[in-house]
Amino acid sequence: MAVPKRKTTPSKRGMRRAHDRLTAKPYVEDQETGELHRPHHIDLKTGMYRGKQVLEPKD
Repeated sequence: MAVPKRKTTPSKRGMRRAHDRLTAKPYVEDQETGELHRPHHIDLKTGMYRGKQVLEPKD
């Protein structure tokens, strides 16, 4: 079984964990309605995607 020869320093441990943080989901504001929605997703409130009506708008 492989055993490390030296203890991992806090600096190296931190470098390994550099990408483990949680990130907030990006949201964009709709130019017409001002509603927030995820980029490249349908705006469920209006049913629009890239300026075209895709779904029936919710009441």
